[in-house]
Amino acid sequence: MAAIFSTAQCFGQGANQLDANPALFTVLAALNAAGFDSDLESTSNSPLRKQIRAALASKKIESMDDLRRFVAVHHQRDANAELTQYISFALSIEGPPSFKFRIPDNEIPPDVSGLRGLETILPRFYAEAGLDQIWRQMQPEYERTIEKFHAPLTKALLDSTFYLRNPTSGYMGRRFQVFVDLLGPPNVVQTRNYKDDYFVVVTPSPELPIEEIRYAYLHYLLDPLALKYSEQLEKKRGMADYAQGAPALDDAYKNDFMLLTTTCLVKAVESRLTRGEAKRAEMVNQAFREGYVYTPAFAEGLVEYEKQPMAMRLYLPDLIARIDLKREEARLEKVEFTRERSARKFKPAAAPAAPELTGVDKTMETAEDLYVARKLDEAKQAYLQALQETSQRPTHAKAYYGLARIAALQKDPELAEKLFQKTLDLSPDAETKGWAYVYLGKLAMAAGLKDDAARKFRDAIATDGASPKAKLEAKKELGQIK
Repeated sequence: MAAIFSTAQCFGQGANQLDANPALFTVLAALNAAGFDSDLESTSNSPLRKQIRAALASKKIESMDDLRRFVAVHHQRDANAELTQYISFALSIEGPPSFKFRIPDNEIPPDVSGLRGLETILPRFYAEAGLDQIWRQMQPEYERTIEKFHAPLTKALLDSTFYLRNPTSGYMGRRFQVFVDLLGPPNVVQTRNYKDDYFVVVTPSPELPIEEIRYAYLHYLLDPLALKYSEQLEKKRGMADYAQGAPALDDAYKNDFMLLTTTCLVKAVESRLTRGEAKRAEMVNQAFREGYVYTPAFAEGLVEYEKQPMAMRLYLPDLIARIDLKREEARLEKVEFTRERSARKFKPAAAPAAPELTGVDKTMETAEDLYVARKLDEAKQAYLQALQETSQRPTHAKAYYGLARIAALQKDPELAEKLFQKTLDLSPDAETKGWAYVYLGKLAMAAGLKDDAARKFRDAIATDGASPKAKLEAKKELGQIK
């Protein structure tokens, strides 16, 4: 029997996981003041949106011309994409008065990097517009809105925590945070996952998007568990091939096995948290027909999970082991995939579109595309061109990594080894570093140098931030060394 947790335990001691955010408030106030009009006339808007726009329009704000130019230059293809990039930016900076980036430069998301420069305008805009006073005046309205969320959201998150038998929702320095903002267009739910920080941003809506927030929260709880047991999941990878033929399934799930399996587990848990067997079966079948091919197996395994006392963090290997590939393949042979995705009550924003690349970044993208297409001579010229276009060591590391892979494909192991070592000498990012060790290990294996190969595979496994796929490959190769 699971222990009973208090609300404070669920939300984390000393932390308020349901709140407003001054940085988000400032960014959206600035965006509105600069002319962002999406759904401005909707009756679902908070009255604050127009009130603050009018208040700012009546002030003489010296930075307004710079702000309008910035927003015009960074205009996106549609209102959703426009809003998405600014929400990402707001979640990546500190609050007033500095508005500095709160994360290292090398961890700034691509869509946020495209908005560099806004952090120099916001401090002036905040001071000139008197947003500190406006923010204080708006607190009662924010508090009333947050209070509406508190009881239903607490129940939804506690139900999830109880079901998975987690001792607490926050551990190992991880954070789940819901921000309510009243200046965005209505009916928006956007989620972000930045390393160990999971954010949900919601704007005014006729109905509270509790299901969407719970969905994000389940990912927050289950993502690290799926990663922890990725080796066990890899043994069931064969089923993922069927997902490639599901027209309704987004390519992100087709290209990322861990994302696919974790989302299937989330959907299975959602079904078990729903009342009524018919509704549960409908949810599982819909997910299955959309291409979430592991959902039925997980849902059936959860029935057994509910009969025993272990927490999910301990039981997940058993849940994975219960997947019978022959049985699932027989089920998959009969499925008729749907072409339409089910509409959730509120659809979270799609992943932000990366800004159009220029300069050496564009050259590197071209080189990588040519490499993937196996146009090796053209890819080599592009990587060499990138080396001439910048002196930045991390970019040089990636370029030499590309050249090393080309040398390996062209059957020149001596040159490939030198280039992979050159990659490591240039302080590459963690993903490039991990794969460079894997390739060096394979080259050593091919040369009969088993001890050297084992060291390289262990280096790959020990690389903090290396991709799970690289670590799995290194573990597999290491296991074959006798």
